[in-house]
Amino acid sequence: MADNSALKQQILFTDLTDTELGMIAQKIVIESYSKGQSIFREGEQTGGIYLVKKGKVEISKQTPDGWKQTLAVITENQIFGELSVIENKKTHGADATALEATDLYLFTTDKFKALEKSDPATMYKIMRTIARLASKNVHSMNDKLVKLLISY
Repeated sequence: MADNSALKQQILFTDLTDTELGMIAQKIVIESYSKGQSIFREGEQTGGIYLVKKGKVEISKQTPDGWKQTLAVITENQIFGELSVIENKKTHGADATALEATDLYLFTTDKFKALEKSDPATMYKIMRTIARLASKNVHSMNDKLVKLLISY
């Protein structure tokens, strides 16, 4: 079981109270991956929201001509897989690979959905954080697109 102080470091849970963290700690699974190990592959069944406790994870896709394209590198206290849960996707749209020895917290889809029903107030805080992160990512992508267009 995850410990409350470690979970409080996770961006997804920074707004939660100690009581809420204690409840979440009982729902979280801890997984460990060695350098180069696959966490999931595109097309595999989704598992939930992954939170990086320690290490680095590369999110990538294969291009139609067979090249690997890195989409993001996720580091400590960041999350990935949240959109699969939010959008109710059944399969992953990209690959996730540990770039170094990596420990993850996994908030499984089943536990996430159960929390939606059992504790809407806590879920509201989590969803608000996911929305802020998504907004930040959209702004970042917009900035990159504008720079790319200007340099073209």
